[in-house]
Amino acid sequence: MGKQDDDSPFARISGGGGGRRDFSPEEIEQALKTMAKVILVVPLLAVAVWGAFTSFYTVEPEERAVVTRFGSIIGISDPGLHFKIPFGIDQAHKVATERLLKEEFGFRTARVDPDQTTQYAPGDYSHESLMLTGDLNVIDVTWVVQYRISDPVRYLFQIRNPTQTLRDVSEAVMRQIIGNRLGSEALTIGRVEIALKAQEEIQSILDKYDSGLRVSTVELQDVVPPQRVQPAFNEVNVARQERERMINEAEKRRNQVIPAARGEARQVVSEAEGYRAERVNRSHGDVARFSAILEEYVSAPEVTRRRLYLEAMTDVLPTIGNVYVVQEGQPFPLLNLGTPVRQEGSQ
Repeated sequence: MGKQDDDSPFARISGGGGGRRDFSPEEIEQALKTMAKVILVVPLLAVAVWGAFTSFYTVEPEERAVVTRFGSIIGISDPGLHFKIPFGIDQAHKVATERLLKEEFGFRTARVDPDQTTQYAPGDYSHESLMLTGDLNVIDVTWVVQYRISDPVRYLFQIRNPTQTLRDVSEAVMRQIIGNRLGSEALTIGRVEIALKAQEEIQSILDKYDSGLRVSTVELQDVVPPQRVQPAFNEVNVARQERERMINEAEKRRNQVIPAARGEARQVVSEAEGYRAERVNRSHGDVARFSAILEEYVSAPEVTRRRLYLEAMTDVLPTIGNVYVVQEGQPFPLLNLGTPVRQEGSQ
């Protein structure tokens, strides 16, 4: 190893190997030329390697690349292998335009494993989630904004920090919407409407900024009262549910009783109408019959009087039963009106 070191040009110049000897000018000149070649070749080789590695780039299927030359945009590249001017003259800025991105508010997801339960990062994010409602109640709102990059040029160069801008806009819009609603509405029936309205307003503001972002959905993960007032809130909810139950029972009873009473009322009215019609028609018939009898009586008084008498007796006599005449203490039947008349030849 020492002998190999002594054979090098540097060892010959410095007198390596432990011995001292004089070097000729030719040997010194040869050593300097060798060192100059090494010093010149190494940077050239480094520049060549750098140029080779910076002359191409690859765009993934879910990405688009915005290519700039000296800071000026010259085009947008689709997925695949592309070439560019090396040494930083052309630069490719890759943007995941086909990926669904999301921003979480009030919580952070630590790990998502399809085979296990989603784990959330520990930490206090109440500065994002605690909000004041329109009736001056405090609620804890956690939500997720899902979005895509619709315009990579605007996303890269229109605003300085698009992601932070999205977070600021989302939080401001959500606080405004919650502040204009009652706490009970935000906690129960108003969640879907709040999410839709937040999506529209966030997108409207981002469009004004030319951010190049497109909001896909706004999902409210959880809307609950703060932890310290949770027991009181649960009691209020129980009372409200009891009130709703009693109201529903009262409505059910009313729906049963009122239709039945109305049906009975209509039945009574119908019966009264029928009775009235019957009496009126009977009265009209009696009047017509009396008028007809009167005409007959005027034309033949004796015959009409006798006929009326006989008709009256025909109606009365069958109902009087047996008639007896008592003579000297003995009853004698006068008329056997209640006895059926025996026909001749009957047994």
